Amino acid sequence: MNATVSQPDIRDQLLLRLAESRAVTDGLFRIVRADAIYDRPIPERHRIVFYIGHLEAFDWNLIAGHALGLGAAHEELDRLFAFGIDPVDGGLPQDKPSDWPRLAEISAYNLRVREEIDHILKSHSQASKSHWQYPQDVILNVAIEHRLMHAETLAYMLHQLSSDRKIVPHGYRAAGSHRSRPPIAARMIDIPAGFATLGIPRGGDAFGWDNEFEEHSVEVPDFAVSAHKVTNGEFLQFVREGGYDNERFWSAADWVWIKEQKITHPHLWLKRQDQWFYRAMFEELPLPLDWPVYVSYVEAAAYARFRGMSLPTEAEFHRAAYGTPQGTERKYPWGDAPPDASRGNFDFERWDPVAVGSYPDGQSAFGLEDALGNGLEWTSSPFAPYPGFEPFSFYCGYSANFFDGKHFVVKGASPRTAASMLRRSFRNWFQPHYPFVYASFRCVER
Repeated sequence: MNATVSQPDIRDQLLLRLAESRAVTDGLFRIVRADAIYDRPIPERHRIVFYIGHLEAFDWNLIAGHALGLGAAHEELDRLFAFGIDPVDGGLPQDKPSDWPRLAEISAYNLRVREEIDHILKSHSQASKSHWQYPQDVILNVAIEHRLMHAETLAYMLHQLSSDRKIVPHGYRAAGSHRSRPPIAARMIDIPAGFATLGIPRGGDAFGWDNEFEEHSVEVPDFAVSAHKVTNGEFLQFVREGGYDNERFWSAADWVWIKEQKITHPHLWLKRQDQWFYRAMFEELPLPLDWPVYVSYVEAAAYARFRGMSLPTEAEFHRAAYGTPQGTERKYPWGDAPPDASRGNFDFERWDPVAVGSYPDGQSAFGLEDALGNGLEWTSSPFAPYPGFEPFSFYCGYSANFFDGKHFVVKGASPRTAASMLRRSFRNWFQPHYPFVYASFRCVER
């Protein structure tokens, strides 16, 4: 944050951003038809109804509970909607729709919570910093980005709903409506040895989640990286040449998973007779060969082995995306200018990918295409703490619960990643067998 801005101005900016983030998630839930609210589109996740209550319950528990020490809004619902799930042992939730409150009850709870939080935040007495047990700006940024992260992960979930369970939003642009570009030939970029700066310094004005601290430098040997994300067309060769049937491209555990789950192609692909199709968010279309492929970590790693290459580490991604031939580093791949629609496919601009290389103004100094936008990117780095890591005292398990060697770091941004999370230090993480993420990848040679 800009240190020259007064505290009331900062608070007003954060309240505006909170309102904008609410509008994003409110609009997302409106695309779900009423009879689909209790559906569970992804077996490993809660039913949609949980998330309708979760966002407001999280805000109440965080702001009124942890930060201000106020009482419960509704003890049962505060607790019921407090936490999502991410099972790593193969167990799946077994609840029934009847186990959840009716939508009218949840809506009444949400309305009350939102009104009371707004009253708290706009009240001069309770808005005073002296009443907050934790820094006010940090708490509000956590509330805002938590909601915006769910706006992205909920898109993965709602993508799995059949078209008759969704309402196409007003103003929707057809998935194939983006201006096409000539096909881009696959090429590798040589990245010289140098340093990558990971994380952000503690004690500064910039907001970051606990796993983004502390700033540190990593020496990165020279390597070569693919200029663009692997496309559907490139991945199609892997499929046609039997990549899903060749055990040598998979680890032993991943081979068992692929065979047990009968996975033979990326989860958004469909095959009818001899033709491949793609399940976009609101329509089906012939497989766009120049779009980045979205796959699980293990499918990405198998493709890289098929090509005789590997997935990049988190530090290698940083070096290629933010480094420069002069040895300096940039705030964004393209420089210091703030993100806008000319730089990439992000910040809810579209529901689906576009052709790789569609945003030349977003290239990195080394020529990396789509380093931000058009799909998150798998790295080979397990999600782990940086040196000097300290968990948020008001949210101890946010990151630490996932330092288990069973999640991998993803970088970059998808079409549904909010602009505030395009900062260089932002990290996300997912399980290697989770196929629903809007996650692409690129390959490296060392």
